[in-house]
Amino acid sequence: MTLGVLLGLVLSCLFLLSLRRQSSERRKLPPGPTPLPVIGNILQVDLKDISKSLKNLSKVYGPVFTLYLGRKPAVVLYGYEAVKEALIDHGEEFAGRGSIPVFDKINKGLGSPCDPTFILGCAPCNVICSIVFQNRFDYKDKDFLNLMNNLNKNVEILSTPWIQICNNFPAIIDYLPGRHRELLENFTFLKHYFLAKMIEHQESLDINNPWDFIDCFLIKMEQEKNNPKTEFTCENLIFSAGDLFAAGTETTSTTLRYSLLLLLKYPEVTAKVQKEIDHVIGRHRSPSMQDRSHMPYTDAVLHEVQRYIDLLPTSLPHAVTCDIKFRNYLIPKGTTVIASLTSVLHDDKEFPNPERFDPGHFLDENGKFKKSDYFVPFSTGKRICVGEGLARMELFLFLTTILQNFNLKSPVDLKDLDTSPVNNGFVSVPPEFQICFIPI
Repeated sequence: MTLGVLLGLVLSCLFLLSLRRQSSERRKLPPGPTPLPVIGNILQVDLKDISKSLKNLSKVYGPVFTLYLGRKPAVVLYGYEAVKEALIDHGEEFAGRGSIPVFDKINKGLGSPCDPTFILGCAPCNVICSIVFQNRFDYKDKDFLNLMNNLNKNVEILSTPWIQICNNFPAIIDYLPGRHRELLENFTFLKHYFLAKMIEHQESLDINNPWDFIDCFLIKMEQEKNNPKTEFTCENLIFSAGDLFAAGTETTSTTLRYSLLLLLKYPEVTAKVQKEIDHVIGRHRSPSMQDRSHMPYTDAVLHEVQRYIDLLPTSLPHAVTCDIKFRNYLIPKGTTVIASLTSVLHDDKEFPNPERFDPGHFLDENGKFKKSDYFVPFSTGKRICVGEGLARMELFLFLTTILQNFNLKSPVDLKDLDTSPVNNGFVSVPPEFQICFIPI
């Protein structure tokens, strides 16, 4: 028997074993499209618009179905009822964090037209800098600009189809070239950046007078230095600081950028917000969070922006913490769970004409602000975004301050302004646009 024949037999056996294992596994899980060996259902998913693919599949297989993104199954929750039942009613069981292999690898497991991206990125980043470093940076500071550049690039790369492939076939991360290499290099830069900050803080630490997040973490490290199971380690400090920047900078700046694009596109909405600002705040003081409860239309606009843009279409993956029987299906412990936030935020029963930008979605017949249980841009349940309060505060204060002081003008015809995302993978990325800020 030749080596080639023997190799063919071995591969055939492995192929058949894979089919048998997959078939046995699929009988216990919710229904879904038939996966191919090794690559699963990856060919049936549009990696540039995963939400659209999930919507189409839910029409065939219902609100709870299984996708094989690579060799491992993921249970998809589509629609408000399924997402609520899993993440809230069974919050404990669905509270596990699903694996994102690229992250696991990184973490070891005026008046003239301008692009607002830079300035809208600097402001939220400096908020996080003040929390973590007790320091704000000049927008021309070289180190600050390097930090911003890395954060911006990372989100752009994470939203590409290639990274979705890497997450579904993690073996290729180590062996194939691609933009994931750039992502890893950027995170290495960030790791060294945060390590340098930590060393600076260690040299000036006053345990009786902590200034920021790093100081507080270092104090806790000292208190637990004899605890072998402590989570307060140098490595965790670096990664925690990185998480704060990753979650608290680019998401807020992207939402702000998308907000300005929508306010440009719909000047009638902008005019109503400015009228409310004049009535409640006026022109002689800065906006404060106390104003928000007296500004129902502005509040509705901010909610509608977040609903419409659908920033994180599938949120971050969850995982079940134990074997659970859910809607008569047995979902094994450790199974990845994908909650489609798009299916909740764009539910046409709760939000008529969900593809249309309409602040009326959050207003009652008397013009009062109307809450909705379907408003889940920060996800829901046990793993709801811990930065929700900060993000909501930043969005309100930044946008009301801008509209209090400037009129917005587009250098192109409004009908030529496209509000569709250029990428809709990990994050919905708005198209590039120019805007004129005209002082009032």
